[in-house]
Amino acid sequence: MSKTFQRVIGVAILLGAGALSLPVTAAFLDGPGTENWILPVQAGVMAVIGAACGLALPALAPTGAFTAVRALIGAGWGLLAGMVGVLIFWFLLNGLGGA
Repeated sequence: MSKTFQRVIGVAILLGAGALSLPVTAAFLDGPGTENWILPVQAGVMAVIGAACGLALPALAPTGAFTAVRALIGAGWGLLAGMVGVLIFWFLLNGLGGA
């Protein structure tokens, strides 16, 4: 599999997971006493998904990176995709004017 194809697949998986992780997490944790855990749990889930993508798709990290470094870089990409997902839903719910 070429590096470009791996990067495209990785970005598609991470952006899709980032967009879906917030509403899925909110569906499980939206209730009295747990609503403050939605964003931290979503960030943790996205870090794990990103680390898995970084390990499965080596082109997401620099060439020759060790396994732990690939996992950390993937986790960083996962957190970035999670923030993109939060921003998407912020603008969908509040519009450009804000809350």
